[in-house]
Amino acid sequence: MTTSTLKKPRAPKTRPVEVRAGRPPKELAGEVDARILDAARKVFLQRGFEGASIDEIAEVARSGKRTIYARFRDKRALFTEVVTRDILARIAEFKADPPVGATIEERLTSVASTLLHWGFDADRIGLMRLAIAEAHRFPDLAANVNRRARALSTELGIHLLRDLTQSDELGKLPAFAPEQLPTTARMFLDIIAVPMLLRALFEVDLKALDPEIDAHVARGVAFFVAACRTGWVENPKP
Repeated sequence: MTTSTLKKPRAPKTRPVEVRAGRPPKELAGEVDARILDAARKVFLQRGFEGASIDEIAEVARSGKRTIYARFRDKRALFTEVVTRDILARIAEFKADPPVGATIEERLTSVASTLLHWGFDADRIGLMRLAIAEAHRFPDLAANVNRRARALSTELGIHLLRDLTQSDELGKLPAFAPEQLPTTARMFLDIIAVPMLLRALFEVDLKALDPEIDAHVARGVAFFVAACRTGWVENPKP
């Protein structure tokens, strides 16, 4: 038998690769979710809730509609998640730089100014405006975001005040006792942050507020510290 007559062994049969649509592997799921939410935020800010469409969001996200609907029931659910993530999660992400200043007033002013400059991001303020405008359509969302944002910002205020005053004589005042600190932190934010936030919601050009922030914070901090030293901040009586 010659070599030319030998038959080559047959290659083993292989099954065709099955391609499944739907969710990606777990390690990519978070990336896909973030891409969809980022795209949805962009489209909602440009078009508003009514003008936005899942088709456009899918195009911007470079994702299929089936992938979006596998994660979010409808446009309302997607809008709810975008607003919740971008307003609430951003509060928890705030990290203050080491405060500068020789006095407690200067250090408080440094941290509070950083907080306000950081918080007045155009997209974040735009989403807050959109959530307020759609409150009639999403009453539960508006109320829930308001409650949770207030609670998260209070926790942030507690953390900042505790760290800044623990090595200062101000920290020994009744206003900074552990049981009193939540009320003190809330008043600090109501004096410093809330007035500028309300202005930002109505200001078309947020950059117009930048030159006013530092002076506003300095005045507010001086008032706050003086009030704490005179015993103004107290727990409300039942």
